[in-house]
Amino acid sequence: MDYELEEGQSVWFKIKRFVKECARVWKITKKPTKEEFKTISKVSGLGILIIGGIGFIVSMLKIVIQLLMK
Repeated sequence: MDYELEEGQSVWFKIKRFVKECARVWKITKKPTKEEFKTISKVSGLGILIIGGIGFIVSMLKIVIQLLMK
């Protein structure tokens, strides 16, 4: 599918194409099984913990550096 917009395309045409693409995506999606949901939840939770841990470490390093600079 060509995603580049031609000059002169109406807003209505763009909206219709967007709705068509959304409908296409909606048709191919499926509800995850219980096992898939558990796996996705675990991986997402782990990612949140890792990013939060990195943020915490950076924040603590900033405080330590500020205290050492005084």
